[in-house]
Amino acid sequence: MTEKIRAKPLDGLLTALDLTDTGARTNEDIFTGPSQWMPQGRVFGGQVLAQSITAAMRTVDEDRIVHSMHGYFLRPGNIDKPITFAVDRIHDGRSFATRRTQAYQDGTPILSLIASFQTEDDGLDHQIDMPASIPQPEDIPSTAERLEGIDHPVARFWATERPFDMRHVDSPIYLSVEGRPVGHQAVWMKTLGTLPDDPNLHRAALAYASDYTILEPIYRRHGIAWVTPGLKTASLDHAMWWHRFGRVDEWMLYVQESPSAHGGRGLSLGRIYSRDGVLLASVAQEGMVRVPSSGRAS
Repeated sequence: MTEKIRAKPLDGLLTALDLTDTGARTNEDIFTGPSQWMPQGRVFGGQVLAQSITAAMRTVDEDRIVHSMHGYFLRPGNIDKPITFAVDRIHDGRSFATRRTQAYQDGTPILSLIASFQTEDDGLDHQIDMPASIPQPEDIPSTAERLEGIDHPVARFWATERPFDMRHVDSPIYLSVEGRPVGHQAVWMKTLGTLPDDPNLHRAALAYASDYTILEPIYRRHGIAWVTPGLKTASLDHAMWWHRFGRVDEWMLYVQESPSAHGGRGLSLGRIYSRDGVLLASVAQEGMVRVPSSGRAS
């Protein structure tokens, strides 16, 4: 098995999420999965999140649907090595089930995650409305169009090698931060092609995509572009709540804001809506953000 995937972007995503069940059954269920290619050699956090959720999904009854996860990124992963996922069946109740997934490389944990599952139930129903007056994704340039002609491996990866089409409602912050520095943004996103009709695959892929731009409101607020010299950033933790089902191969709006940054850390919150305004999920992530004083906006 090729441990480092560099295929068509959507094929790479599907291969990464097609975990191998090792058949091992001690106190945990053991699965393995490959790593996708990344230009800087580190495993994409969204990939290991989605794989960890997929591993946990394999151990619950089909009628129990993931509704929340809380994970900590412990170490950077190496794209040249496979990942082992150990799932602990912590609890199976009448309506809820809880699983802990540990992701390992070379026997060392790189991510620890707890997820909760629930049988579908009736109950109260409300949501925060999607922001009004948002331009439609067809009216916004794609990342490939924005970065066309830039011959750099990271720019090429952003433009053509990710499985999701990402379209910033305002200008992206890949190369520069345009306009007034603000701590919020919105991004349209969907996969580059059609996915199979497996609801759990769509839920896992949504977790994958939720890690792409969630920290950007922190950078945007301080005028920091991704290419800022000396920028050091890493995801520390990631929480996600699936509210309602939606297909990730249809346009979704990812609304994001950063309420705080302090002490070398920044917090971002996000809401993911379907195109017709249904709130699909909420996200929270804290990240390490270190930038030289010369790279900060005044």
